[in-house]
Amino acid sequence: MRIDSRGRGEEGRDRTAVVPETTDDLWHLSHVLEPGDLVEADTTRRVTRDDDQLRDTGGEREHMHVTVEVEDVEFARFANRLRVGGLIVGCSREDEIGHHHTINVEERSELTIEKRFQPDQLERLEEAAEATDAPDVAIATVEEGAAYVHTVRQYGTEEYASFTKPTGKGEFARPRKELFDDLGSALSHLDPEAVILAGPGFTKNDAHEYVDEQYRDLADRISVVDTSAAGDRGVHEVLKRGAVAEVQRETRIAREAELIDELTERIAEGAKATYGVEETMEAAEFGAIETLLIVDERLRAERRGEGDWAVDANDLVTEAERKGGDVVVFSAEFAPGRQLGNLGGVAALLRYRLQ
Repeated sequence: MRIDSRGRGEEGRDRTAVVPETTDDLWHLSHVLEPGDLVEADTTRRVTRDDDQLRDTGGEREHMHVTVEVEDVEFARFANRLRVGGLIVGCSREDEIGHHHTINVEERSELTIEKRFQPDQLERLEEAAEATDAPDVAIATVEEGAAYVHTVRQYGTEEYASFTKPTGKGEFARPRKELFDDLGSALSHLDPEAVILAGPGFTKNDAHEYVDEQYRDLADRISVVDTSAAGDRGVHEVLKRGAVAEVQRETRIAREAELIDELTERIAEGAKATYGVEETMEAAEFGAIETLLIVDERLRAERRGEGDWAVDANDLVTEAERKGGDVVVFSAEFAPGRQLGNLGGVAALLRYRLQ
């Protein structure tokens, strides 16, 4: 993501121009934009003419520059698009002001955001900008008769392909090389900068040998990791063991998996950890928070006034940071974020145990 500060707008709000360069960037923006923000961008809009001097065009789309006051934001993952809807408050065609419109934000499209940024929101944009050049990682897991390919995104892991071909003995058994060839073909088509090949037993080693020989363009990108399972369970093991972090150290989800494991271990031991909004706020006020963990969807709901916390979410984040704590915003779409959601959406690793 490219970011360019544009100074101050109305009512002391910051004006920042951003250019999302990846799907991850669009996802980050979906968690930064909130109702009441202003978003300015080039767009197209269907306009019907009804004027004595102009012929009715029947609702043709016209290019225009608009500013909308945000009402809703939707990240359309599979369309690689962010939809920002709201009321038009500024437009190159004045007769369109006051109408509702949805801006479709895609990769490499520039928009200007005018809002009061919270510290964690600015940090999120900065992390997105730093991560733009990070290597793309694919996790391939394989076991006898099945193979799976997942891509690693900052918003979570996503299954890219899966293959099932019975191998071994029996009338329906197929040569293992057919399964391995499907796997190699999928990885070659995906063309990631790094591949982690994992799974139980020796099947993954045989798959590695086949892909290494038949798909030489992938040979120097593959690292092999032992896991007890393939598929989603295997992917979680890869993340938990830090294999992704070795090739993409700034990957958000690897950090989240590590933190949630640390949190659950400390809770089980009755050690330096707390969860729940009131308990976490108390820890923040005492300056005891080492790392604040909070789920993005819950944080966003509280800021929009749609939550049920008795504590102001912004006060909690600010207090934790003011007294030296780190803040990590978890993705609700990834397993650690869902685990944290089951604990009330907020927790903290502490410097010392509170009585």
